[in-house]
Amino acid sequence: MRWAVVETGDGGARLCPLAQDGRPAGPVVREASLAEAVRSRPEVERWVWRSTAEIYRRLLAAGVRVERCYDVEAAEALLIGHAEGQSGQPRSLAAAWARQHGLPVPQDPPVRTAQAQPSLFDPGPVPLPPGTDELTALLEVYAGHLARTRKAEHPDRMRLLLAAESAGMLVAVEMGRAGVPWRADVHRRLLDGLLGERYPGGGEPRRMAELADEVSRAFGPGARVRPDLPNDIIKAFARAGIALTSTRKWELQKIDHPAVAPLLEYKKLYRLHTAHGWSWLQQWVHDGRFHPEYLPGGTVSGRWTANGGGALQIPKVIRQAVLADPGWRLVVADADQMEPRVLAAISRDRGLMEVAGSGEDLYADLAARAFGGDRARAKLGLLGAIYGQTSGDALKHMADLRRRYPAAVAYVDEAARAGEEGRLVRTWMGRTCPPASVTPPDEAGLPQEEETSPAYGAGSAAARARGRFTRNFVVQGSAADWALLLLAALRRSLSEGGLRAELVFFQHDEVIVHCPAEEAATVAEAITAAAATAGRIAFGETPVRFPFTTAVVECYADAK
Repeated sequence: MRWAVVETGDGGARLCPLAQDGRPAGPVVREASLAEAVRSRPEVERWVWRSTAEIYRRLLAAGVRVERCYDVEAAEALLIGHAEGQSGQPRSLAAAWARQHGLPVPQDPPVRTAQAQPSLFDPGPVPLPPGTDELTALLEVYAGHLARTRKAEHPDRMRLLLAAESAGMLVAVEMGRAGVPWRADVHRRLLDGLLGERYPGGGEPRRMAELADEVSRAFGPGARVRPDLPNDIIKAFARAGIALTSTRKWELQKIDHPAVAPLLEYKKLYRLHTAHGWSWLQQWVHDGRFHPEYLPGGTVSGRWTANGGGALQIPKVIRQAVLADPGWRLVVADADQMEPRVLAAISRDRGLMEVAGSGEDLYADLAARAFGGDRARAKLGLLGAIYGQTSGDALKHMADLRRRYPAAVAYVDEAARAGEEGRLVRTWMGRTCPPASVTPPDEAGLPQEEETSPAYGAGSAAARARGRFTRNFVVQGSAADWALLLLAALRRSLSEGGLRAELVFFQHDEVIVHCPAEEAATVAEAITAAAATAGRIAFGETPVRFPFTTAVVECYADAK
């Protein structure tokens, strides 16, 4: 049974049961509070509401947990992208309702910058036109979603994707509330040791100031160079007769100059100071927890992002501050060669599926079968197929792969061709890439430190860049969709198992569960089972395995 629910201005709720076609299956009911409306109906299988990020946060604060939901905003984003190829368009309930009625579509509010404390001036939901009842609008949009889903290229897969995205929204809110265990005292000691003492007035820490002076001295007597200003650095090297196009690490490492070593060290400490320094610690860590705001589907490929706080880019050195509570452990699980395994599953290449199902190290198995035992060549060849790196040695390895695994290479080749021709490209479950006019060239996780894609616009260079993007999109996006199902299965397993364990972190191919020490083995088994379940649900019965490397540790830094 499904119920639709909306909040009322007085803190109450209006709700009603739904039929299979999304239409009302009973009278509208009023409750004094949203929490009571949901708590008193444990028989409801799925709640249909406007936005999980807003509604579920308040439910959790009231001690109410929901097993399943249908997030209209998340679903609208996927459906508008799938049907019309308009990823990135407004996704609010008001926008969806306006599209359905052929009216001007209101813009979504700007993404709020996450803060330690809520702001009184945060934008609320996009308002519906005056006189429009919110519950009626919600019901109309939901029924419209069901109809649009039936028209999808693969309706069953699209339904699964919508359910998975909504499940991811629940997980994101729960993880944000639980928080990552964080020792502020350890973090401060790390900062003091790496950066040195802070000077009064908010100046650079001692070690950074010393490095800045060292950089200046390397350019000669009297030189004053600001290492935090790229233009200063480029001009200083130009005066020394060295031409630079950027101050990226890979370009600086090619230079033989005494300023390079202190400059690279300064850049590393600068990132630490600005991204995870004392100000970050004060803003984001409270009562022993780091509480980020996760954004499922934050990139066009479906990968998650975080709204401030750098949750998905915790430096290795700072991971020493991520410590389990006394008597508890962190179960840190990394998916092994996830994207190549996904390629095997979605391409249905029999040979590659056999490799992806035979052992823990896909690259070693691939090397034994097709690359004379050379694991490095096998890895370069397979990643070259996924990322479009087909020059030099990668081109020769691609030819070997094409002969041995023709269906897999043809799958990504066709995705690249479709991208170059400006066609829409979809993941296995139906997530759709943006049109050529808005596709960002670095969304696919391409190695930007080594190669910068051409600017988008007219011409063959732009077409080739989009082809590289879509080649990777079908694999990376399908992997992101699989990961949603993994999270949903793991969340359910932990809940039904009556464990105290809590999901506290997720990024791309890594999951962290915080649990009592005695539950760690059970949690590790649950992750393995959830990966298998996700693979079966997403791709059907295939030989492909999705193994994890799992570590049970007290400190996150000890997991890798």
